[in-house]
Amino acid sequence: MLNIIVCDDDKEIVYAIKIYLENEGYKVFTASNGLDALEILEENEIHLIIMDIMMPKMDGIRATMKIREEKNIPVIMLSAKSEDTDKIIGLNMGADDYITKPFNPLELIARVKSQLRRYTTLGSMETKSNVYKTGGLVIDDERKIITVDGEAVYLTPVQYKILKLLAANAGRVYSINQIYEKVWQETAFNPENTVTVHIRKIREKIEINPKEPKYLKVVWGIGYKVEKL
Repeated sequence: MLNIIVCDDDKEIVYAIKIYLENEGYKVFTASNGLDALEILEENEIHLIIMDIMMPKMDGIRATMKIREEKNIPVIMLSAKSEDTDKIIGLNMGADDYITKPFNPLELIARVKSQLRRYTTLGSMETKSNVYKTGGLVIDDERKIITVDGEAVYLTPVQYKILKLLAANAGRVYSINQIYEKVWQETAFNPENTVTVHIRKIREKIEINPKEPKYLKVVWGIGYKVEKL
């Protein structure tokens, strides 16, 4: 049985989604804020999360960022707002899909099934693979070889670790602090210059035009990501 967290501070919405999902054979855990969802995630094997954006204690954006530090499970964002900025922020923070309230239950179920199908088939294959590919950028982690459009690219060990981190999680935004702590394996203390210099060097090696990067992009005020192409 596949396990799903439904996280929303509106009890009626949570109850309705729970009924729809249970009718499809899923086991449903419920939470009213991001902190509760993270606790459930720590104690149970979860395969998908439906996450509202606006919630008390911890909102859906911050909760998704925390989830993405460790896990690759699908996250579908819910919001009463329909502005493009909310959708863009949610997707940049690591959400896999986005649906606006009020929603058609059949559409929600279809999106849930689509994300679970990707995660349980394609997703598991990608996790086991040592090759990360987005567009013409390919990282063969087993052989430690990077190519762009078939041409070999040579990076320093630190540059390689940064690019691998971002490419293995293509589409997700990592803050400078997160990049530093994951690559250097130590607490970040004013790491902006260090990380920024390495990002610039990587761009010079993998981008045709480093000033207009195709792969390694900045999300202003938030961090960096490798574009999912």
